[in-house]
Amino acid sequence: MKHRKMIAITLLLLAIVTSAAYWLVADNETEEKVMAVSVHEFKMKTITGAEKSLGDYHGQVLIIVNVASKCGFTKQYKGLQALYDKYRERGFVILGFPCNQFGSQEPGSAQEIQQFCQANFGVTFPLFEKIEVNGKNAAPLYRFLTQNAPGLITDAVKWNFTKFLIDKNGKPVSRFAPQTEPDKIAPEIEKLLEAK
Repeated sequence: MKHRKMIAITLLLLAIVTSAAYWLVADNETEEKVMAVSVHEFKMKTITGAEKSLGDYHGQVLIIVNVASKCGFTKQYKGLQALYDKYRERGFVILGFPCNQFGSQEPGSAQEIQQFCQANFGVTFPLFEKIEVNGKNAAPLYRFLTQNAPGLITDAVKWNFTKFLIDKNGKPVSRFAPQTEPDKIAPEIEKLLEAK
């Protein structure tokens, strides 16, 4: 029994070290610093292909989240939409960025992603074009986010539905793990909405 336990612990430690090594390599690919002071400096393409300045969200509290349609966390779209419905009149917006980097869980076209989100979860918050969030092709916005809201072990985004909370001035305040349910972020959103 002790022998089996030791093997299980050894395998677990090996998995953790291997995972950490992978993400450290991913981090090294994006070492180049993004010289920006807020998310408002970035322009991104919406899911319909139109260019959108994130400066348009100045004065609003944001959650920026990488999303996927075929992930174990996809059901969080419902919770994200509930947050958006609850706080949008007070100046809160969620920006969803589809990403296919984790287990190829977002293979669809822009139109397919949009239809999936609306039909299954009634998503009305803004969705953007599919991007990469890690590695040498990571969107500059995500390089900025990971540099300014560090993660555990490594700063790389670990999986789909990693959530970055942004204050009214466009500064990253907190990062929430994929398993953090959207409603758990509500108290932090409230604080930022009430801040002058």
